[in-house]
Amino acid sequence: MSRESEAEPTGNVLPGSLSESLRAELIAFRRDLHMHPELGNQEFRTTAALKERLERAGLRPRVLSGGTGLLCDIGATGGGRPAVPFLALRADIDALPIPDTKTDCAYRSTVPDRAHACGHDVHTTVVLGAGLVLARLHAEGLLSRPVRLVFQPAEEVLPGGALGAIQDGALEGVGRILALHCDPKVEAGRVGLRHGPITSACDRLEVALDGPGGHTARPHLTTDLVTAAARIALDVPALVARRVDTRSGLAVTWGRIESGHAPNVIPQHAELSGTVRCLDLEAWREAPDIVHAAIDEIATLHRAKSEITYVRGVPPVVNDRESAELLRRSMVARRGMDSVEGTEQSLGGEDFSWYLEQVPGAMARLGVRTPGERVVRDLHQGDFDADEYAITVGVEMFTAAALLDDQQTP
Repeated sequence: MSRESEAEPTGNVLPGSLSESLRAELIAFRRDLHMHPELGNQEFRTTAALKERLERAGLRPRVLSGGTGLLCDIGATGGGRPAVPFLALRADIDALPIPDTKTDCAYRSTVPDRAHACGHDVHTTVVLGAGLVLARLHAEGLLSRPVRLVFQPAEEVLPGGALGAIQDGALEGVGRILALHCDPKVEAGRVGLRHGPITSACDRLEVALDGPGGHTARPHLTTDLVTAAARIALDVPALVARRVDTRSGLAVTWGRIESGHAPNVIPQHAELSGTVRCLDLEAWREAPDIVHAAIDEIATLHRAKSEITYVRGVPPVVNDRESAELLRRSMVARRGMDSVEGTEQSLGGEDFSWYLEQVPGAMARLGVRTPGERVVRDLHQGDFDADEYAITVGVEMFTAAALLDDQQTP
């Protein structure tokens, strides 16, 4: 979706506004990504397109060791750490394994069962656009600190591609890192901000239960595995919630339970799958032990043998106050006081949190809903789309942040 014209904000005195030609180019770039979505660690076409465009701007991007994703520095001089730390701008570039269900969209996905249904194509385009503008400002002598573009693969793959990017040097010499994420609840032209936690931790949980099986006429002679699985599904979330401060929001939610093949046979095997989400960073660190203990208690009570696979996901994204304030000042400088609104902490997970374990930073929620539109197309749904005016807003916010950030030490 796109709007051909939009009133420019008043009082914009910072350099780095987008030209009409660049706006059009970025929209075309985003639509091309949208038509060719690639899953995590398979983003070869996306990486090649980014590399080609950055090189055409005179930059020297470096592809990550896994072959997808890249880093690109602007304003760095020679080898070693710069005298002033990098400001890093991060985008995630992968898509989702779901079909694109939009029926009236000329740029819908051309790849079966693949879609940019979380807005990563927008994130990628925003950081590319910011990089192109900042490269021009650097050439004009108007960029006072170096900037690193981080195009990260595999955000949707636990525990997240951020860890690989960090291993490849994404944070070397970085003093602050910024990101954004599409939010269909927020109107295009605005962003949502908060300091402190803005997303939640998200882990994956698999439980396998085993018993000798038997006849449903004689459950007392065997392990009633279906009842054991049912009690784990029902009781474990309640037990876990009572073993931490309720304000931590530690929650186990099941998405799959499977057992048995016949109505008169007690099965020998049962499986449960779900997620563990948590609002609080310290409670998340304790969560595996708490969840394991709760499952073992219920399984033992019902004489079921349990095997637990607890897959660590990502910690909460915790916005640094100073970095969130930098994003707020950047939006106000570009678009005025009304361009920023508060936002709540979501229960969704985001691997941007791994960067914030090492350096300060913040994530903004980028409004992508066309003003006045009543239908809200949620993330991770096949009909998701974004008002492309959000690209301009994101680029201008990031370029303003690079110009306003006077941080000298990490």
